[in-house]
Amino acid sequence: MIVMKFGGSSVRNAEMIRRVLAIAASRLDSAPLLVSSAMGKTTDALVLIADHAECGDRDSAFSLIERLEQSHLAAARELVAGERGTGLARAIGVLFEELRSLTQGIFLIRECSPRSRDAILSFGERLSTLVIAAAARESGVDAELLDARTLIRTTGDFGAAAPDMESTSRLTRDQVRPRAGHLYVTQGFIGSTPDGVTTTLGRGGSDYTATILGAALEADSVEIWTDVDGIMTSDPRVIPEARTIATISYDEAAELAYFGARVVHPYTILPAVKRSIPVWVKNTSAPDAAGTRIQAEIGGTGIRALASKSGITLVTVQSSRMLNAYGFLRELFAVFDRHRISVDLVATSEVSVSMTVDRDVDIASILTELEELGEVSVEREKSIVCMVGRGLFQKAGLLASVFAAIDPVPVRMISLGSSDINLSIVIAASETERVLRALHAQLFQS
Repeated sequence: MIVMKFGGSSVRNAEMIRRVLAIAASRLDSAPLLVSSAMGKTTDALVLIADHAECGDRDSAFSLIERLEQSHLAAARELVAGERGTGLARAIGVLFEELRSLTQGIFLIRECSPRSRDAILSFGERLSTLVIAAAARESGVDAELLDARTLIRTTGDFGAAAPDMESTSRLTRDQVRPRAGHLYVTQGFIGSTPDGVTTTLGRGGSDYTATILGAALEADSVEIWTDVDGIMTSDPRVIPEARTIATISYDEAAELAYFGARVVHPYTILPAVKRSIPVWVKNTSAPDAAGTRIQAEIGGTGIRALASKSGITLVTVQSSRMLNAYGFLRELFAVFDRHRISVDLVATSEVSVSMTVDRDVDIASILTELEELGEVSVEREKSIVCMVGRGLFQKAGLLASVFAAIDPVPVRMISLGSSDINLSIVIAASETERVLRALHAQLFQS
């Protein structure tokens, strides 16, 4: 059996949903399970609805709800006719009344807890899959809609819940019986606690849902269907010459995802790795294109792709206490640990340590503690440009070619990880696109 995940751009309207169902119908012999994101920008709208209600702007919140309802009803009318269409419209109406009730409650108390926000955000996937399953049946496909909240069991960390893989696997195997000719449809992104409270896996979590379910069902493959032909050598919006990578390893794909490649979610790879399930990235608008296969191991060495992560802050702590001493790094990173701040890159010398953190981190909250350890400098508006590949230690001239390509842009920090798959540089954010173009031309086009 296969798991097929379709992103929001792939199900944004009736025309795209027809395309999705045509792809799914062509794979019925493989007993597919279809995992869908919310339609188009629905999740963004739901975030705004929650924000408006919490701020007391009921009119704006309910106006957005009305627009969402009309867009979903329009897609439903175009896809499903007759009694089925009437029933689908009624079911959509029930969900929107539930959404209005929840939004009204948030408006009245002027507070949107993480639990309530997850409940609000779940409506996008619940609505899209309701429409998709009905449209599949209308087209003659034997389709069955499953509520992912009865499959994906999670912790109660609302907004970024972690799956309980043992419980999820048991629940999924109990309810899903893959068979040729039958299409299961379920939601990405959402799950529930053991008490049945709705949770979300974090933005982009539909990819994660697909591989969680793929691992639970020991799928032959997981397919991530999106709006590009696969994982590219760089962002095609910046580098029009970027090309599709035919195959890439799990760890390389995970590095690219973490450092800015938007094709797959950073956590997507984890369940697939444990089960050695290949993950395909394919284009909904070009289903015959080869796409990219993500697998355990691949041969060859060299850089396979570039990615960038903007909005980076560089923190440097300089102290003579480090010289010929031990325990300093433990004290330093204990500060970040206490404040639950994640560090991306680290570079050290005898008397200083430099670290990168995301822009939205509250550095001010830890400055006092850091200043007890040494002199602190903070540099904002930086970017990480990441070069991912294999055997980078073995390329004697790699650093020379990188610096030659980006000259005269100054590099503030460099990191060649111990994993031998990631060479990262920190530069001014304003130079990101220029550096990406220069590196792509040097590494892939020359």
